[in-house]
Amino acid sequence: MELWIPITLLAAFLQNLRSVGQKHLKAVMGTTGATFVRFGFGLPFALSFVVLLHAVVGYALPVLNPVFFAWAIVGGVSQIAATFLLVYLFSFRNFAVGTAYSRTEPAQAALFGLLFLGERVTAGTLAAIAVSVFGVVLISIAHTAMSPRALVASLVSRNALIGLTSGTAFGISAVAYRAASLALGGPNFMMQAAVTLAVVIVLQTALMGAWMLWRDRAELARIADAWKPALFVGAVGATASFGWFMAMTLQQAAIVKALAQIEMIFTFASSILFFKERINAYETAGCVLIVGGILLLLLVG
Repeated sequence: MELWIPITLLAAFLQNLRSVGQKHLKAVMGTTGATFVRFGFGLPFALSFVVLLHAVVGYALPVLNPVFFAWAIVGGVSQIAATFLLVYLFSFRNFAVGTAYSRTEPAQAALFGLLFLGERVTAGTLAAIAVSVFGVVLISIAHTAMSPRALVASLVSRNALIGLTSGTAFGISAVAYRAASLALGGPNFMMQAAVTLAVVIVLQTALMGAWMLWRDRAELARIADAWKPALFVGAVGATASFGWFMAMTLQQAAIVKALAQIEMIFTFASSILFFKERINAYETAGCVLIVGGILLLLLVG
């Protein structure tokens, strides 16, 4: 088994834990604050990964260069924009369709990988991505009353356009992170990923912190009051991101993100085991398609 596969699976599991923690935080703070803790409270952990690899393991620090900084900035800003658009969708009554389109990230990452880095994927890989993306779309609209006519009309709806734009920004950020890490040129995938994460998360913390100081200072007090759960979110979020960055240094972003759709399976497992929720036929079919897409990806990869 190639190393990027277990790293991606672990990152997906940790990201699911981070999402659960952020949902808890939304009960005591706003969306901006719940988003910020992912970066602000993850910063010490991201920096500690670099220190650990350098001071303890003995890996050399890579030489930062303009190409690296350019891709890191593109990735960091794109991820913030993508997250903002995704959260913005929740303000609409029928946000499920838009959310489904935001899940086209792996397919869009394949396109941007080709455009930005000249990376090609095989027909089998594209088929695997398509199957898993369709599975996620099924899950996303499972509780929405959708007729064939309404589904066609939704293709040009405001929610769909916002969702597609969110997926575009996520796809760009994934490819940009891979490009930034590769631009370092060494010493190895772990240190390259750690340094890329540290630089990106410093940028994101600064940008979001400045925004709250300017527009929502009261949110800072709510974040401070909830520092314990926020620390948990920061820890698992930074570790998950470290996993994504390592995996995307080793493998194309589109393929990593396609395997990462398994996070949806982890989410449903949590719902069934811990919250005793039932899933309907569409959600079951979606899960089966995601698993099928992942198995196909591993077979053809």
